[in-house]
Amino acid sequence: MTLDDIKEEIDKAQTIVIVTHEFPDGDAIGSGLAMYIMLKNMGKQVDVIIPKIPKTFNYMPYINEVKSKGNIEKYDLAISVDCSDIKIMNGFSEYFENAKKSIEIDHHSTNCMFGDINYVNPAAPATTQILVSMFQYWEIEITKEIGTCLITGIITDTGGFKYSSTTHETFDFASWLLQKGVNISQIYENCMQAISKSRFELTKIAISRLKFIEDGKIVLTYINKEDEKAVNADSGDHEGIVEQGRNIEGVEVSIFLRETDKGYKVSCRSNGDINVADICSIFGGGGHAKAAGCTLPCSLEIAIDKIINETKKYL
Repeated sequence: MTLDDIKEEIDKAQTIVIVTHEFPDGDAIGSGLAMYIMLKNMGKQVDVIIPKIPKTFNYMPYINEVKSKGNIEKYDLAISVDCSDIKIMNGFSEYFENAKKSIEIDHHSTNCMFGDINYVNPAAPATTQILVSMFQYWEIEITKEIGTCLITGIITDTGGFKYSSTTHETFDFASWLLQKGVNISQIYENCMQAISKSRFELTKIAISRLKFIEDGKIVLTYINKEDEKAVNADSGDHEGIVEQGRNIEGVEVSIFLRETDKGYKVSCRSNGDINVADICSIFGGGGHAKAAGCTLPCSLEIAIDKIINETKKYL
Protein backbone atom coordinates (compact mmCIF):
# COMPACT_ATOMS: atom_id res chain seq x y z
CA MET A 1 0.00 0.00 0.00
CA THR A 2 1.14 3.55 -0.72
CA LEU A 3 1.04 6.74 1.30
CA ASP A 4 -1.81 7.87 -0.96
CA ASP A 5 -3.85 4.84 0.16
CA ILE A 6 -3.26 5.71 3.80
CA LYS A 7 -4.21 9.34 3.28
CA GLU A 8 -7.37 8.28 1.48
CA GLU A 9 -8.47 6.18 4.45
CA ILE A 10 -7.69 9.03 6.85
CA ASP A 11 -9.67 11.48 4.73
CA LYS A 12 -12.70 9.14 4.67
CA ALA A 13 -12.73 8.49 8.42
CA GLN A 14 -14.46 10.72 10.94
CA THR A 15 -13.64 8.85 14.15
CA ILE A 16 -10.08 7.59 14.58
CA VAL A 17 -8.24 5.82 17.39
CA ILE A 18 -4.45 5.61 17.77
CA VAL A 19 -2.88 2.74 19.73
CA THR A 20 0.59 1.36 20.39
CA HIS A 21 2.31 -1.38 22.41
CA GLU A 22 1.92 -2.16 26.11
CA PHE A 23 5.31 -0.83 27.27
CA PRO A 24 5.41 2.52 25.44
CA ASP A 25 8.78 4.19 24.91
CA GLY A 26 9.60 7.59 23.47
CA ASP A 27 9.08 6.47 19.89
CA ALA A 28 5.67 4.92 20.62
CA ILE A 29 4.48 7.94 22.61
CA GLY A 30 6.02 10.44 20.20
CA SER A 31 4.48 8.71 17.18
CA GLY A 32 1.08 8.48 18.83
CA LEU A 33 0.98 12.11 19.88
CA ALA A 34 2.37 13.42 16.59
CA MET A 35 -0.34 11.53 14.69
CA TYR A 36 -2.94 12.71 17.22
CA ILE A 37 -2.04 16.38 16.79
CA MET A 38 -1.96 16.05 13.00
CA LEU A 39 -5.42 14.46 12.92
CA LYS A 40 -6.86 17.03 15.33
CA ASN A 41 -5.55 19.76 13.07
CA MET A 42 -7.42 18.06 10.21
CA GLY A 43 -10.65 18.31 12.20
CA LYS A 44 -10.95 14.59 12.95
CA GLN A 45 -12.57 13.12 16.06
CA VAL A 46 -9.53 11.30 17.40
CA ASP A 47 -8.50 9.46 20.56
CA VAL A 48 -4.97 8.37 21.43
CA ILE A 49 -4.97 5.43 23.83
CA ILE A 50 -1.65 4.59 25.46
CA PRO A 51 -0.89 2.56 28.59
CA LYS A 52 0.61 4.34 31.58
CA ILE A 53 3.13 6.90 30.38
CA PRO A 54 6.50 7.34 32.13
CA LYS A 55 6.71 10.78 33.74
CA THR A 56 9.87 11.35 31.72
CA PHE A 57 7.58 12.39 28.88
CA ASN A 58 5.33 14.77 30.82
CA TYR A 59 6.76 17.70 28.85
CA MET A 60 5.22 16.52 25.59
CA PRO A 61 2.37 18.55 24.06
CA TYR A 62 -1.17 17.16 24.51
CA ILE A 63 0.11 14.52 26.94
CA ASN A 64 -2.88 15.24 29.19
CA GLU A 65 -5.27 14.27 26.40
CA VAL A 66 -4.00 10.70 26.20
CA LYS A 67 -6.75 8.28 27.23
CA SER A 68 -6.60 4.97 29.06
CA LYS A 69 -9.70 3.66 27.26
CA GLY A 70 -12.21 4.60 24.58
CA ASN A 71 -15.44 3.42 22.96
CA ILE A 72 -14.46 0.19 21.22
CA GLU A 73 -17.45 0.21 18.88
CA LYS A 74 -17.24 3.75 17.56
CA TYR A 75 -14.11 4.08 15.40
CA ASP A 76 -14.06 4.27 11.62
CA LEU A 77 -10.29 3.86 11.57
CA ALA A 78 -7.63 2.50 13.92
CA ILE A 79 -3.97 3.38 13.51
CA SER A 80 -1.21 1.56 15.37
CA VAL A 81 2.23 3.11 15.63
CA ASP A 82 5.56 1.52 16.58
CA CYS A 83 3.94 -1.87 17.21
CA SER A 84 5.32 -4.98 15.52
CA ASP A 85 2.65 -7.46 16.62
CA ILE A 86 -0.99 -7.11 17.64
CA LYS A 87 -0.28 -9.46 20.57
CA ILE A 88 1.79 -6.80 22.37
CA MET A 89 -1.03 -4.26 22.46
CA ASN A 90 -2.08 -5.80 25.79
CA GLY A 91 -5.86 -5.59 25.38
CA PHE A 92 -5.81 -2.46 23.29
CA SER A 93 -5.97 -4.71 20.25
CA GLU A 94 -9.76 -4.62 20.61
CA TYR A 95 -9.81 -1.05 19.33
CA PHE A 96 -7.72 -2.10 16.37
CA GLU A 97 -9.73 -5.20 15.56
CA ASN A 98 -13.16 -3.59 15.97
CA ALA A 99 -12.49 -0.53 13.81
CA LYS A 100 -13.96 -0.53 10.30
CA LYS A 101 -10.44 -0.15 8.86
CA SER A 102 -6.97 -0.55 10.35
CA ILE A 103 -3.56 0.88 9.47
CA GLU A 104 -0.25 0.07 11.07
CA ILE A 105 2.91 2.19 10.80
CA ASP A 106 6.10 0.66 12.11
CA HIS A 107 9.84 0.20 11.67
CA HIS A 108 10.54 -3.19 13.27
CA SER A 109 12.05 -5.87 11.05
CA THR A 110 9.98 -8.51 12.88
CA ASN A 111 6.66 -6.83 12.04
CA CYS A 112 3.77 -9.28 11.52
CA MET A 113 1.84 -7.14 9.00
CA PHE A 114 -1.40 -7.33 11.01
CA GLY A 115 -3.28 -4.31 9.65
CA ASP A 116 -5.60 -3.91 6.68
CA ILE A 117 -2.94 -1.50 5.46
CA ASN A 118 0.67 -2.00 6.56
CA TYR A 119 3.34 0.64 6.16
CA VAL A 120 6.58 -0.76 7.54
CA ASN A 121 10.11 0.50 6.91
CA PRO A 122 12.76 -1.46 8.84
CA ALA A 123 15.48 0.87 7.52
CA ALA A 124 14.04 3.78 9.50
CA PRO A 125 15.69 4.33 12.90
CA ALA A 126 12.33 5.23 14.47
CA THR A 127 8.65 5.20 13.62
CA THR A 128 8.67 8.94 14.21
CA GLN A 129 11.15 9.34 11.35
CA ILE A 130 8.72 7.47 9.09
CA LEU A 131 6.05 9.98 10.11
CA VAL A 132 8.35 12.84 9.12
CA SER A 133 8.44 11.53 5.55
CA MET A 134 4.71 10.81 5.55
CA PHE A 135 3.76 14.29 6.73
CA GLN A 136 6.10 15.90 4.23
CA TYR A 137 4.69 13.80 1.38
CA TRP A 138 1.15 14.80 2.36
CA GLU A 139 2.26 18.43 2.66
CA ILE A 140 1.17 18.48 6.30
CA GLU A 141 2.70 21.32 8.29
CA ILE A 142 5.07 20.00 10.95
CA THR A 143 4.34 22.47 13.71
CA LYS A 144 6.57 23.05 16.71
CA GLU A 145 4.28 20.77 18.76
CA ILE A 146 4.36 17.95 16.21
CA GLY A 147 8.12 18.41 15.84
CA THR A 148 8.61 18.05 19.59
CA CYS A 149 6.82 14.69 19.51
CA LEU A 150 8.70 13.48 16.44
CA ILE A 151 12.17 14.40 17.69
CA THR A 152 11.41 12.76 21.06
CA GLY A 153 10.87 9.45 19.31
CA ILE A 154 13.94 9.88 17.14
CA ILE A 155 16.20 10.77 20.07
CA THR A 156 15.07 7.85 22.21
CA ASP A 157 15.14 5.20 19.46
CA THR A 158 18.57 6.27 18.20
CA GLY A 159 20.00 6.35 21.72
CA GLY A 160 20.58 10.07 21.40
CA PHE A 161 21.76 9.83 17.76
CA LYS A 162 24.45 7.26 18.66
CA TYR A 163 23.07 4.03 17.15
CA SER A 164 24.22 2.91 13.72
CA SER A 165 20.62 3.10 12.48
CA THR A 166 20.84 6.91 12.59
CA THR A 167 20.75 8.36 9.07
CA HIS A 168 21.74 11.66 7.53
CA GLU A 169 18.03 12.41 7.20
CA THR A 170 17.84 12.15 10.99
CA PHE A 171 20.28 15.03 11.39
CA ASP A 172 18.71 16.99 8.53
CA PHE A 173 15.35 16.87 10.31
CA ALA A 174 16.89 17.75 13.69
CA SER A 175 18.62 20.76 12.11
CA TRP A 176 15.37 21.88 10.50
CA LEU A 177 13.53 21.62 13.83
CA LEU A 178 16.17 23.75 15.51
CA GLN A 179 15.44 26.44 12.97
CA LYS A 180 11.73 26.16 13.87
CA GLY A 181 12.53 26.78 17.52
CA VAL A 182 12.22 23.24 18.90
CA ASN A 183 14.42 22.98 22.02
CA ILE A 184 16.24 19.79 21.11
CA SER A 185 18.85 20.11 23.86
CA GLN A 186 16.13 20.28 26.52
CA ILE A 187 14.28 17.34 24.99
CA TYR A 188 17.54 15.38 24.93
CA GLU A 189 18.13 16.15 28.61
CA ASN A 190 14.59 15.12 29.54
CA CYS A 191 14.78 11.83 27.61
CA MET A 192 18.38 10.74 27.98
CA GLN A 193 19.95 12.35 31.03
CA ALA A 194 17.55 13.44 33.77
CA ILE A 195 16.62 10.53 36.06
CA SER A 196 14.54 10.26 39.21
CA LYS A 197 15.98 9.12 42.53
CA SER A 198 13.89 5.94 42.22
CA ARG A 199 15.34 5.21 38.81
CA PHE A 200 18.85 5.77 40.15
CA GLU A 201 18.24 3.39 43.09
CA LEU A 202 16.72 0.76 40.80
CA THR A 203 19.73 0.98 38.50
CA LYS A 204 22.05 0.53 41.50
CA ILE A 205 20.25 -2.68 42.43
CA ALA A 206 20.49 -4.01 38.88
CA ILE A 207 24.19 -3.15 38.58
CA SER A 208 24.92 -4.95 41.87
CA ARG A 209 23.48 -8.12 40.33
CA LEU A 210 25.35 -8.01 37.02
CA LYS A 211 26.70 -11.42 36.02
CA PHE A 212 29.30 -12.03 33.32
CA ILE A 213 28.80 -15.15 31.24
CA GLU A 214 30.85 -16.81 28.49
CA ASP A 215 34.06 -14.95 29.36
CA GLY A 216 32.22 -11.65 29.60
CA LYS A 217 30.60 -11.84 26.16
CA ILE A 218 27.16 -11.94 27.78
CA VAL A 219 26.13 -9.82 30.74
CA LEU A 220 22.84 -10.29 32.59
CA THR A 221 20.92 -8.63 35.40
CA TYR A 222 17.36 -8.39 36.68
CA ILE A 223 14.90 -6.61 38.97
CA ASN A 224 11.69 -7.86 40.53
CA LYS A 225 8.51 -6.32 41.85
CA GLU A 226 9.91 -6.14 45.39
CA ASP A 227 12.81 -4.05 44.11
CA GLU A 228 10.44 -1.63 42.41
CA LYS A 229 8.30 -1.38 45.51
CA ALA A 230 11.33 -0.81 47.74
CA VAL A 231 12.48 2.24 45.76
CA ASN A 232 8.95 3.47 45.00
CA ALA A 233 9.61 3.06 41.27
CA ASP A 234 7.32 4.71 38.75
CA SER A 235 6.43 3.57 35.25
CA GLY A 236 9.53 3.73 33.07
CA ASP A 237 12.09 3.82 35.89
CA HIS A 238 13.60 0.61 34.52
CA GLU A 239 14.43 2.25 31.19
CA GLY A 240 18.13 2.32 30.35
CA ILE A 241 19.22 -0.43 32.72
CA VAL A 242 19.98 -2.81 29.86
CA GLU A 243 22.38 -0.19 28.46
CA GLN A 244 24.54 -0.45 31.59
CA GLY A 245 25.64 -3.89 30.48
CA ARG A 246 26.06 -2.99 26.82
CA ASN A 247 28.47 -0.20 27.75
CA ILE A 248 30.98 -2.63 29.27
CA GLU A 249 34.04 -3.43 27.16
CA GLY A 250 33.96 -6.90 25.62
CA VAL A 251 30.22 -7.43 26.07
CA GLU A 252 28.48 -8.66 22.93
CA VAL A 253 24.98 -9.07 24.39
CA SER A 254 23.43 -7.35 27.39
CA ILE A 255 20.31 -8.94 28.91
CA PHE A 256 17.96 -7.38 31.43
CA LEU A 257 14.93 -9.08 32.97
CA ARG A 258 12.10 -7.29 34.77
CA GLU A 259 9.28 -9.01 36.63
CA THR A 260 5.75 -8.21 35.38
CA ASP A 261 2.31 -9.69 35.92
CA LYS A 262 2.90 -11.89 32.87
CA GLY A 263 6.30 -13.21 33.88
CA TYR A 264 9.66 -11.68 33.05
CA LYS A 265 10.02 -9.02 30.37
CA VAL A 266 13.40 -9.52 28.70
CA SER A 267 15.32 -6.69 27.03
CA CYS A 268 18.37 -7.55 24.91
CA ARG A 269 21.00 -5.29 23.39
CA SER A 270 23.79 -6.25 21.01
CA ASN A 271 27.15 -4.60 20.45
CA GLY A 272 28.40 -6.74 17.58
CA ASP A 273 26.95 -8.86 14.81
CA ILE A 274 24.56 -10.87 16.98
CA ASN A 275 20.95 -10.28 15.96
CA VAL A 276 19.02 -10.17 19.23
CA ALA A 277 15.71 -9.91 17.36
CA ASP A 278 16.33 -13.46 16.15
CA ILE A 279 16.93 -14.58 19.73
CA CYS A 280 13.79 -12.89 21.07
CA SER A 281 11.64 -14.15 18.19
CA ILE A 282 12.20 -17.71 19.47
CA PHE A 283 10.14 -16.68 22.50
CA GLY A 284 7.46 -14.78 20.62
CA GLY A 285 9.16 -11.40 20.81
CA GLY A 286 11.05 -9.29 18.33
CA GLY A 287 12.49 -5.88 17.62
CA HIS A 288 15.68 -4.83 15.91
CA ALA A 289 19.01 -6.53 15.26
CA LYS A 290 20.68 -4.64 18.10
CA ALA A 291 17.68 -4.02 20.38
CA ALA A 292 14.86 -6.48 21.00
CA GLY A 293 12.66 -7.97 23.68
CA CYS A 294 10.26 -10.72 24.66
CA THR A 295 8.26 -11.95 27.65
CA LEU A 296 8.92 -15.27 29.36
CA PRO A 297 5.92 -16.48 31.45
CA CYS A 298 7.92 -18.46 33.99
CA SER A 299 10.09 -18.14 37.10
CA LEU A 300 13.23 -16.02 37.12
CA GLU A 301 15.53 -19.04 37.19
CA ILE A 302 13.86 -20.69 34.20
CA ALA A 303 13.70 -17.39 32.31
CA ILE A 304 17.42 -16.83 32.80
CA ASP A 305 18.26 -20.36 31.67
CA LYS A 306 16.12 -20.03 28.55
CA ILE A 307 17.45 -16.67 27.37
CA ILE A 308 21.09 -17.47 28.20
CA ASN A 309 21.05 -20.88 26.51
CA GLU A 310 19.52 -19.39 23.37
CA THR A 311 21.96 -16.47 23.34
CA LYS A 312 24.97 -18.80 23.62
CA LYS A 313 23.99 -20.37 20.31
CA TYR A 314 24.70 -17.05 18.56
CA LEU A 315 28.19 -16.41 19.97
